[in-house]
Amino acid sequence: MTTPEPHVPSFPTATFASPAEQLRAQHLAPQSTAPRLRLVEPNLPSTHPTPTQAAPGSGTAWTRKYRDRLRLSDSIVVIAAVAASAIVSAPSLAAEASAIAGHWAIAALVAALWLVSLAALHTRDTRVLSVGIAEYKRVVSACTMTFGLLAIAFVIVQVDSVRWYFVIALPIGVVALVLGRWIWRRWLLWQGRRGNALSRVIVVGQRADVEYVVAQIAKNSGAAYTVVGAVIDSDGSGIRHGLPDSLPVCYSLDTVASTAERLGADAVVVAGPPVGQGDFIRTLAWDLEGTATALILATNLANIAGPRIHLRPIEGLPLIHVEIPQFEGGKHVLKRAFDIVAAGAALLLLSPVFAALALIVRLDSPGPALFRQERVGRDGNTFTIMKFRSMVTTATADLAGLLDSNNGAGLLFKMKNDPRVTRAGRYLRKYSLDELPQLWNIFIGDMSLVGPRPPLATEVADYETHVHRRLYIRPGLTGMWQVNGRSDLGWEESVQLDLYYVENWSLIGDIVILWRTARVVLKPVGAY
Repeated sequence: MTTPEPHVPSFPTATFASPAEQLRAQHLAPQSTAPRLRLVEPNLPSTHPTPTQAAPGSGTAWTRKYRDRLRLSDSIVVIAAVAASAIVSAPSLAAEASAIAGHWAIAALVAALWLVSLAALHTRDTRVLSVGIAEYKRVVSACTMTFGLLAIAFVIVQVDSVRWYFVIALPIGVVALVLGRWIWRRWLLWQGRRGNALSRVIVVGQRADVEYVVAQIAKNSGAAYTVVGAVIDSDGSGIRHGLPDSLPVCYSLDTVASTAERLGADAVVVAGPPVGQGDFIRTLAWDLEGTATALILATNLANIAGPRIHLRPIEGLPLIHVEIPQFEGGKHVLKRAFDIVAAGAALLLLSPVFAALALIVRLDSPGPALFRQERVGRDGNTFTIMKFRSMVTTATADLAGLLDSNNGAGLLFKMKNDPRVTRAGRYLRKYSLDELPQLWNIFIGDMSLVGPRPPLATEVADYETHVHRRLYIRPGLTGMWQVNGRSDLGWEESVQLDLYYVENWSLIGDIVILWRTARVVLKPVGAY
């Protein structure tokens, strides 16, 4: 019995439609006789892989190579980190041979346990590789478990001179492993842009669902898929208004398996449940048995992230459990502690920068260095936000005459060449330096490092009911809006990103957003 390995995804630049965890069918028997195929297509390939083989260059083939590279990379990091600790703590050459041999035996045991932990916690599982933060979390968890077990063992056995493994190997290893995974993600994304390391998929379902999934995969360079065909539950009338002309399209759900085989697809993505066919998924899984094609179920469960979705099968009825968001508790206390420590340290370290920017603002145009404005924070409470002044002092009064030139989305006013912005202000806004005084707002508890942007009271007054959920947590200095296009995003896209964050945030996710923010600041997009 063989089960083909699934595809390898690459580093995402955005999340689309919050898909549920990918479900894969078992492949047990040869495929049954293919039904009649009716395709509207360009030139289809004349050859395709046999049912138990992956096409050369397919997602399955790239998976094996990629996981081998990760395994080698992880091994090098672990061995180097452990060897560095062992060398620092090594007994002198004059010591007994048994002591020297025992020392290096312990080092080998540490390295072996570390590598076993990385494998046991599925850090190279294809469902998490290069997608979101789950891969990083598993790597860190594996490191923590390794040294937790070692600490217990060393205490019981009373081994001396092991502290260097905790002082040197652990921090160096964790940082190097995470950095290595990040570098491999960048490489994989680069390969994806060249058309390599992508899983070939066909998308199946109702027309609207198929068009949405195809568009999202095309839009997101980190989606790790390339769509090679579509099967639509339709009679074929009114075709192609939302699909590329070059995409092969079939209009009979009975032909999914044969279409996937003929097009050499690595996976079939079911974009939505066909009407009146409750057993469609089960039948399709049977049809794909014995092939090299995986089965993926996509769902438009808006604003629900993978970690909140849990599969709990009972006999004859697989149930998907969705965790309800919590807006109080230990996780929020930890977030607040992180804000205090990080903002406090930043205020101390950046104090010379604050002084220099304040002087530049004062010399560039008449008026105070700081701009204060009332904003709406958590639970609708108002607070005074602080920024370095980037506009003339009459900016509020001048706004009425500029409303017709609004380039902003929805309730937001944005203008690419706003005449109220000062010379220094253009640079401050481009690199987000005007936002730095909000570190004080974070330190005193009005804001958080990461969260939705803090709105004006006039904006909140015009919110639709569901948009008020943005106020369930503290507003942030940065957030998903800032790292996904900023002012270039539409209002609905901005709201969707904010609501997704409110319900699915995590501390590790915050750290990733802060890292991405640093990259966005260096290469500004949508900042005006």
